[in-house]
Amino acid sequence: MTEASRPSSAAENRPATDDELAMLREMSKGTLDERMGIEIVEASAERVVATMPVEGNTQPYGLLHGGANVVIAESVGSIGAAIAAGPGRYAVGLDINATHHRSARSGIVTATATALSLGRTLAAYDVVITDDQGRRTCTARITCMLRDQ
Repeated sequence: MTEASRPSSAAENRPATDDELAMLREMSKGTLDERMGIEIVEASAERVVATMPVEGNTQPYGLLHGGANVVIAESVGSIGAAIAAGPGRYAVGLDINATHHRSARSGIVTATATALSLGRTLAAYDVVITDDQGRRTCTARITCMLRDQ
């Protein structure tokens, strides 16, 4: 990433503290993230990691629902974009796409969003979702618009 595409504040580049992660978990109460069991493990403007159980998020054939992949991808990308936006600003999703590579039938999947571009008005993330064995199950890309409140 070029220097010009980095967030403006040094605080936005540091990983979230335990208190900040607890605040993110509190904010997700009553949301789709909570209903799907998504847990934020790590968060910064550059990288966000979350886990989600396969159980309860499957389609009728017992496979992880493709839409569940998109939900966790949007969650990790949006959290990173919101951190990149900084105080007094917010992030809204513009585009998301996903390619499903293999199925997951049980266990936990892990989504890792890595910043591709962090500008003043747009943030884009590559999201890799893996199963318990570290095998890639899905690749997604999300672009968010950064706005003033």
